[in-house]
Amino acid sequence: MASDKELIIVASPLTGDAYYAEAASDIFDFHVAYGQAVLEFDDFLVLTDAAQYDAYVRALGEDHVAIAPQDDIWMRDFSLSNAENPVMFRYTAAGQGGGRKGQRDADHVQEGLAETMEAAGVRFADSDLLNDGGNYVDDYHGRVVISRKFLVDNGLSEAAARAVIRKSTGTEHVAFIEADEQGGLEHADGVVAFIEPGILVVNSYPEDPDYAAALKADLRAGLPGVEIHEIVTPYDGSEIYDDKFGSACGLYTNMLVTPERIYLPQFGIPEDAQAMSQVRALTDKNVVPVRSDTVCYMGGGVRCMSWQVRGANAKALKAWASKASKP
Repeated sequence: MASDKELIIVASPLTGDAYYAEAASDIFDFHVAYGQAVLEFDDFLVLTDAAQYDAYVRALGEDHVAIAPQDDIWMRDFSLSNAENPVMFRYTAAGQGGGRKGQRDADHVQEGLAETMEAAGVRFADSDLLNDGGNYVDDYHGRVVISRKFLVDNGLSEAAARAVIRKSTGTEHVAFIEADEQGGLEHADGVVAFIEPGILVVNSYPEDPDYAAALKADLRAGLPGVEIHEIVTPYDGSEIYDDKFGSACGLYTNMLVTPERIYLPQFGIPEDAQAMSQVRALTDKNVVPVRSDTVCYMGGGVRCMSWQVRGANAKALKAWASKASKP
């Protein structure tokens, strides 16, 4: 794998998983379309079970599929944050529906991935802090945006949280924001995205100017000198898979950003072209469209489903995947 290639990893739902049964074909179609888009430029790996292995291999090729069943599909949240200096936060109960059972389920999901990483020889730092990967939006140059749910989950003031995040991740500047929807996941990656170091795009909120103003004030307070640009936001919550998680339809901020490319969600609507134009005007990176309308109603898409891996960890995972058991 070339040094400038990102390894993007997704996980299929387990065969027979009742929760994902109605969406299983939509998830498969998204994975295949996403993988085909990625493989023109970067590397892609699907973690799946034996029953689905052949279908993924037919679509993407044997080199891009490994039998390593995971207990959930939203890999961003329970995998490693920051591909260059990876750290594993403790996956929160909210990602599994909340409450004590949710935390037990979240720990189980994350432990399953930890076993895969151990088998592959992946290196990373551990943190006892509760946080989902979807609530860690960074630019790899010392700036990160996190929603204030982090403060509640960890019982910390902003000052204490900023200090502990700096210590555990090496981040220099931290902006705490209010999520645009309270309750549930409250992830920052449905609100903001770094497209370049120090350059943020944020959702537009024409119907809630007070929230938009507060969001920008929080970002400027936590990230000195940050450049902020609004992006078109045709949010569509008309179809929702699970009321606990809302919808990600129309949220272009849920993009996946690499050093060379941006994988931008597209929803089959007129605003897609406008979003592409807006992002391309702000970066020299290659902006790659990825249709996400088959899964956005579940509450996520391009970024939410993706674990990003670089460097030695990417090489270790590719080597492990090439030797992983086949059916």
